[in-house]
Amino acid sequence: MNKIELFENQRASGYNQFVETWIPNYHYFMNNLPNLLKQTENKNLLVVGCGTGNEIERFVHTTEQWKITGIDPSPEMISQAVQNLKDFKNVNLIEGIVNDLDRSDKFGAATLLLVLHFMEDDGTKLNLLKNIAERLEFGAPLILLDITGNKTQIKENLEVLRLFLPKNLDKDDINNRLHRIENELNAVSEERLSQLLIEAGFEAPLRFFQTSIYMGWMTRKK
Repeated sequence: MNKIELFENQRASGYNQFVETWIPNYHYFMNNLPNLLKQTENKNLLVVGCGTGNEIERFVHTTEQWKITGIDPSPEMISQAVQNLKDFKNVNLIEGIVNDLDRSDKFGAATLLLVLHFMEDDGTKLNLLKNIAERLEFGAPLILLDITGNKTQIKENLEVLRLFLPKNLDKDDINNRLHRIENELNAVSEERLSQLLIEAGFEAPLRFFQTSIYMGWMTRKK
């Protein structure tokens, strides 16, 4: 129940290239993140599972005065993020989990991208969402991007994803990764994701983005 997926060694060093290759329209989604949160008055942003700092880079280059806290349990990912964002004084990077953060500091918005599908639906997903909700002010938006769908949806959308992949990828590598996504990750249906968010203290989420197996969601703290 407390298992945390860590990105280390090659998984950490090759993360950026991996997501750009395997997530169609990745840059489109990321580049529009600041637009989705532009109207937020409290510019104290929590980036959960910040990885190498991809989301954070989009926010530091806007005209908005964001104060950003990025947290990730992987030392190697945080190390890369520190290097990538070393010139920005408004960014605080923490190696750890959300539960390590002081509950008295209320954030005005949060992002949770490509994290939940690594967690089992045995209370682990729910606990993370609750921990995020406890650190957000009332009405604060939460943006999610995750592999979402029931078994049939995932299976069918994986075939769509296969069509989107670059032609130079190794066929065995493609088959192995698609098999892992279908059989080893912990995606949940759209209905279950909505249940989890509501139980954690959020509004019913709006699905505003989809590219094959990846769905983008927006919700707010109740």
